[in-house]
Amino acid sequence: MKAVHFGAGNIGRGFVGLLLHEGGYELVFSDVAGALVDAINAVDSYTVHAVGEGGGDTVVTGFRAINSAEHPDEVADEVASADVVTTAVGPTILKFVAPLVLAGLRRRDAASTPLQVMACENAINATDVLRDEIIAVAADDWDALADRVVFANTAVDRIVPAQPEGAGVDVTVEPFYEWAIERPPFGDNPPHLPGAHFVPELAPYIERKLFTVNTGHATTAYFGAQAGIEKISEALADDAIAARVAAALEETSALLAAKHGLDPDELAQYRATILNRFRNPALPDTVWRVGRQPLRKLSRHERFVGPAAEAAERGLTVDGLVAAIGAALAFDDAEDPQSVDLQRMLRELDADAFTAEVTGLAAPHPLYPRVREVVDARQAAL
Repeated sequence: MKAVHFGAGNIGRGFVGLLLHEGGYELVFSDVAGALVDAINAVDSYTVHAVGEGGGDTVVTGFRAINSAEHPDEVADEVASADVVTTAVGPTILKFVAPLVLAGLRRRDAASTPLQVMACENAINATDVLRDEIIAVAADDWDALADRVVFANTAVDRIVPAQPEGAGVDVTVEPFYEWAIERPPFGDNPPHLPGAHFVPELAPYIERKLFTVNTGHATTAYFGAQAGIEKISEALADDAIAARVAAALEETSALLAAKHGLDPDELAQYRATILNRFRNPALPDTVWRVGRQPLRKLSRHERFVGPAAEAAERGLTVDGLVAAIGAALAFDDAEDPQSVDLQRMLRELDADAFTAEVTGLAAPHPLYPRVREVVDARQAAL
């Protein structure tokens, strides 16, 4: 069995690639970072270090890497003969992966079992996004290729912090991970991934993860940055910050219970597990790394405005989420381009224009006046 994984970064090596290896797949990484590709090809193994309670080391072997910018035909050839394709590149990069996957499908033997494609991104239905990009590039040829591939959405969760200096291609991660994959697209032939679990419907798992892990992580980062705290674990050691994060997550859990019928007690246990993960002192994660790209995180269907908008539509409380949005607006990191743009836009646009452009909310929406209020407050502070 062979898997092609797009994105040879820390998540690719320390999470998705690791589980593919443990599933028995020959592993081919594809990446545009030449130095990283060379470093991977220079070693026969790398180690994933899971740090904290329950952690340990796992050695990964049986891999190679291809520079897709320099050798796209080689990547297409690997895709053509692969069993599985996965990604961990970021949702905005999927459009660049699509032509490579399509080229592989064109070369694939029509009699082969369908290629199994899963985009492992921090986004809702990312595989659907990749599928739609592939179909758009294929245009009129798609009907002849459609039977050569199946697409399944996934929900992935593992904290992979900034790596220690001199780690090479080894990766430090937390012990906890979750990879949920929708089962129906695969019919009678699901991929062999003992570390993943297959579910009949993925939407509740995706939103539970995004609206708890991603919302909670970013909320901790933004309140921590406001308080002048450097590490995520240290931010949650501050009782005031911990209470604000807990308040935001109680609101997202209330939405998840109302929308998907998830059990409130189980959601409370899940929140506690997530917050304990963030408190892991062995993870050297900073508020600046976790908080980067605030414009994306403040967009309409992301971790703050997405759940807050749905909660407001249902008449649920959104005070904690709105407070988190206010903290995100204050995130000011000269080394993060989106943070620089955020602060520039706050200075240049009026509150209505900023709220509409950044959050995608329209004035009639019930969340709009609450968000506009914190935008106005941030602009007054500037």
